[in-house]
Amino acid sequence: MITMSKPEKSTGQEKFNQLREEYPFLEYVGYEAKIDAAGIHVKYEFNLADKYTFHPGFSIPKKRFYQNFPTQESLQTPLIQNILFHIGLIELISYWKAACPPQVIIKGQKLNEQQVSWWKNVYYQGLGEFFYTNEIETSSQEFMTVSTSGETLPPYAISLDETVIVPIGGGKDSVVTLELLSKSEKIRPFIMNPRGATLECIRVAGFGKDGFIEVNRQLDPLLLELNAQGFLNGHTPFSAMLAFYSLLVSAVSGHRHIALSNESSANEPTVAGTDVNHQYSKSFAFESDFREYVKKYISPDFNYFSFLRPLNELRIAQLFAEQVKYYPVFKSCNAGSKTDIWCCNCPKCLFAFTILSPFIPMIEMVHIFGINLFELPHMLGYLKELTGIGEVKPFECVGTIDEVNAALHMFIAKNKHEKLPLLIDYYSNTTNFSQGDTGLSEKILNEFNNDHFLEPKFLEIIKQKLK
Repeated sequence: MITMSKPEKSTGQEKFNQLREEYPFLEYVGYEAKIDAAGIHVKYEFNLADKYTFHPGFSIPKKRFYQNFPTQESLQTPLIQNILFHIGLIELISYWKAACPPQVIIKGQKLNEQQVSWWKNVYYQGLGEFFYTNEIETSSQEFMTVSTSGETLPPYAISLDETVIVPIGGGKDSVVTLELLSKSEKIRPFIMNPRGATLECIRVAGFGKDGFIEVNRQLDPLLLELNAQGFLNGHTPFSAMLAFYSLLVSAVSGHRHIALSNESSANEPTVAGTDVNHQYSKSFAFESDFREYVKKYISPDFNYFSFLRPLNELRIAQLFAEQVKYYPVFKSCNAGSKTDIWCCNCPKCLFAFTILSPFIPMIEMVHIFGINLFELPHMLGYLKELTGIGEVKPFECVGTIDEVNAALHMFIAKNKHEKLPLLIDYYSNTTNFSQGDTGLSEKILNEFNNDHFLEPKFLEIIKQKLK
């Protein structure tokens, strides 16, 4: 039984200050990596002020399609070691936020001043929601100092083929990427911690149980115990974590392209007038910074990009609506992900229902979700947040306020001769609706964002589809 000192009940700022004093440093001690008949196994070690030691890890099961699966010897090559080290740096963020120690000590590899600055920015921006929801005031200069020691590893070249790795989350976006790319490119799905919707989506796409890249990531249970004891907790930038894991997946599989499904909508802040963005690590800013960092410090041969970056959520919803075979299996609900359901009780469910509603008949929508979410009174607060009537957007991966309003205008226009559902009837009497659409829906539906990193052949796939 682990005995823990439980922080006293206090405000977020007080707890932040108290924990930083009690736990003045977090040390990235190192990691162990081994290969056996089952696959690759990696375990990290983090030390919180000599009081708690964490051992998170992950494994990559060996599958038949790997042509050059690493050996124990090749696992020690500088490039693989560099990637494993960097995965540890992004894993560390989950353990740092428990006590927010002012000093981070990194062993095993020396980072230069620009790298330290880059990592501090990823932590600070990626934890923007964490600081906001915990009511913590700090700055990018004072929230942590970083010291590093060890050898400096230069970027290394690697020979990779043109296969496209497509991370699958189980929602509509990765389905659209999967379907569009599979028409002309050789693709390989990648799933972090496979579950119902992710496995079902690739099954519908035609990939068997051995046809996808799999990473099984494990948090240290001690972190969950500390959270239960009252240490700080909150959102971390999962997509940034996925980005670094995808480099390892690329190196292990021998595939060059890593095609994310992050859309232009992810660039909008969650809290208006601030930089707080739940989707920071899905934003173009992160994508751009990550690509530059990888090229400079890891390898110039990986091609990490978001295939859907030119499009917004409304257009993606329209494209997904064509993929009828996925209706019974896709899920975009975080609350219901463990049980593979739409919980129908969260803003993510309401957003998905709203953005799809102009394109899928209501009878089919009810079949997908199990209920008409527009008829649920308890969802009214989320409707206000999603449409900008509330002060803050939901801290979920949802579209922009304009996109949600456009979708609702389109739904009402489509059903103008029908009795409007409860939430839509309410919305039709708000200022957002009375100001009129004035071409907003058409404008948003035809938007094409030119801030992207698509190579010409990938850009052409999207443009041909939009024609």
